[in-house]
Amino acid sequence: MSAHIPAPSRSLAASPPEASPPAAVAGRSAPVRASRKPPGMWATVAALLRKELLVELRTLESVPGMSLFAVTTFVVFHFALNQNTVSGDEAAGILWVTLLFAAMLGVNRLFVADQDQGGFDAFLLAPVDRTAMLLAKALALFAYLAVLELIAVPAFGLLLLAPPLGQTLPDLLVVLVLADLGIAAIGTLVAALAVQTRARDLLGPLLALPLLVPVVIGAARASSPLLVLAHPAGVGGAGGVPIRWLATLALYDLVFGLIAYAVFDFLLED
Repeated sequence: MSAHIPAPSRSLAASPPEASPPAAVAGRSAPVRASRKPPGMWATVAALLRKELLVELRTLESVPGMSLFAVTTFVVFHFALNQNTVSGDEAAGILWVTLLFAAMLGVNRLFVADQDQGGFDAFLLAPVDRTAMLLAKALALFAYLAVLELIAVPAFGLLLLAPPLGQTLPDLLVVLVLADLGIAAIGTLVAALAVQTRARDLLGPLLALPLLVPVVIGAARASSPLLVLAHPAGVGGAGGVPIRWLATLALYDLVFGLIAYAVFDFLLED
């Protein structure tokens, strides 16, 4: 007797192949990473500058020391010169040499926190333009110098000048701004180089002071006519600010600003 083998069911024979899971379900196992656009140049500069100013407001490491040094130096000059007032070249020399040495205190501290607390490494890992740190640090140093001069220039006028600064102040502000731009550009570049060494407190001034001599000469020559006993105000006029010294300061600022922009990436990497 032959065995009877049942024929396969029609429903089994005609069953369609198993459908693949939909793309939405399949995509759950491999989530798509949303790409974030890195912040722009000026957004990075603004964030870094805000950080620098907040740190200075909380720690007060640079500006108070710079201001105290400048005022103390003017007091020393007031008693050491054995005269009540100075004017002309003498006054300009005292003012700018004092401001220069006070600025060195801020230059030496500019990158110390980033070096000691790993700020350089964190910034290098961020997907941002590295030149943003140069601009933020230079603007922060410029702000420190502006606050310094808000305190030091009135103290200088009170202790060492006979005529008030009210008439000459607008012209003097032009000289101060141009000189501060040069100090900020050169100081930021030198501070980034010196902070990588062990003798950073010594190497910073040794590198910066020779480079800043033209800034001091130009600023002193430009402000000397403003600090005479009888000053006819006016830029470029008799007794006013010599335009050629203003142009010299502006050109020097531009040259060292471009140099700092060109080499800062390499200093940051090394």
